Amino acid sequence: VQLQASGGGLVQAGGSLRLSCAASGRTFSNSAMAWFRQAPGKEREFVAAIRWSGVSTYLADSVKGRFTISRGNAKNTVYLQMNSLKPEDTAVYYCAAKATYYTGQAMDTSPYDYWGQGTLVTVSS
Repeated sequence: VQLQASGGGLVQAGGSLRLSCAASGRTFSNSAMAWFRQAPGKEREFVAAIRWSGVSTYLADSVKGRFTISRGNAKNTVYLQMNSLKPEDTAVYYCAAKATYYTGQAMDTSPYDYWGQGTLVTVSS
């Protein structure tokens, strides 16, 4: 299984970026995908997740109202639309996927089985 994240870059505060994560190697029909981020000197933190059915999405409080997670029309593709970016959003963003999602699992704290290589987002002030 491979997760390929892309779309990072340098943007000014208040700007927007869209990250993409393309998964290959298996189907994710009964699972979930998520984005995490890790800023320099800080621990990795949850950003957003989506059930593969597309019905349910979950966002960290720090990004609610600014970020949106969605599925693409292409199979096994997830996007993270980031608007109103702030310097504190600067981090390496990683996409992750669960092999299977079990009802009741916490999307932000339960383990993910597969991880991508990360894409750097830098927000200048």
